[in-house]
Amino acid sequence: MYSGELEVQAKRKAIAVLQDEINRILNAARELATLPELMMKKDKTGIKNALEQISTIEEEVESLRRKITREVADVGGLIMNRENLLNTAYTMDEIAGYITGISFKLSNVKPSTLKSSKLDQDITKLIELVVDEVYKLNEIIRSLNTNTANAIELAQETQTIEREIDIKYRDATIKLLNEVSSTKELMLIKDVIEGIEEMSDKCQRVSDSFILLALSL
Repeated sequence: MYSGELEVQAKRKAIAVLQDEINRILNAARELATLPELMMKKDKTGIKNALEQISTIEEEVESLRRKITREVADVGGLIMNRENLLNTAYTMDEIAGYITGISFKLSNVKPSTLKSSKLDQDITKLIELVVDEVYKLNEIIRSLNTNTANAIELAQETQTIEREIDIKYRDATIKLLNEVSSTKELMLIKDVIEGIEEMSDKCQRVSDSFILLALSL
């Protein structure tokens, strides 16, 4: 019994670090969501500040990932599903990396290209959806220690969002191929929308991992 209590305490401590990590990722995703409008306004200062903020947050997420790695290592075999905890932390680290990559590539697209192709609206919607998905992850991890059933229900909602992103990603890809003729611009925008879709898939992986954690508490 005592060993079981120690395991639960260790898990809760690790989940608290994961919660800090997802909070920062949510902030980075929200910064990303401001980029399309800043670009259409040609607000260079605003774009620069958003990119710097996203880069700083990525470093913070990486630091938290190292922290949870150390803490899980310290408790050794105490946590039976420690591999799931570590995989979750590393996948969240990857999500932060996606946000940085998407923001950098998007900031290098010409606003005139986005406007003429009307892809600014599609990209804005895709980013808003992935922000919603990250927000659901934030809600899930907050529910882990208090309401497992609610956490599982929220995980189903992330899956719904992920499916909607898949549909909009395909629509945006077709529009991109039809409306953008510049090879450079086409490749940049293609990387942006693919990055959002892949980031969404990573979010779904984290959601699944959170449910495994919920069921083990």
